[in-house]
Amino acid sequence: MARPWWRRRPARSLWRRAREVADGVSLPEPFDAEDFVAGLAAERGRPIELMPVSAPEGAPCGLLMSTERADYILYPTNTTALHRRHILLHEVGHLLCGHVGADAGADGVAIDAAAGRQLMPNLSPELVRRVLGRTTYSEVEEREAELVASLLAQRVVRPAEPREPAPDVPDGVRRFDSLFGRRTP
Repeated sequence: MARPWWRRRPARSLWRRAREVADGVSLPEPFDAEDFVAGLAAERGRPIELMPVSAPEGAPCGLLMSTERADYILYPTNTTALHRRHILLHEVGHLLCGHVGADAGADGVAIDAAAGRQLMPNLSPELVRRVLGRTTYSEVEEREAELVASLLAQRVVRPAEPREPAPDVPDGVRRFDSLFGRRTP
């Protein structure tokens, strides 16, 4: 019988790398996306611009575009705040992991010129075409960015220092919390 994907050696190294990347990131408390991105940009010495877009049906949820001048993270306005935050953290995961994308082929991002204009009306069509041609990532890179995003999101919603649960918290809830890394007495 084959082992589950998370027990295979490559998956363990992917988890290890994602955890190292996520653990090296400073998050503002309370979390604020603009403060987080500004701090990350200052740390990297390279501008990161957040670009809210109204994503058309079938468009990618989020998009990271890197140019000579800056990195752009496009995120949809027509979704929940929780989903927008996860999209932002996923795209930041690509940046933190050093993913540069590959030339889009048959399996690449397929955004036509009209969708590109709708998503990014302030960028030249030539720039959009050139950058979108290299915004596909391998399956491993996508999984790594997703793991980094999930690890960061976990820290965003849970304080660094575990709090004592209320005395009347049932044992079942304490055990459930312990599954997700929160130690309770």
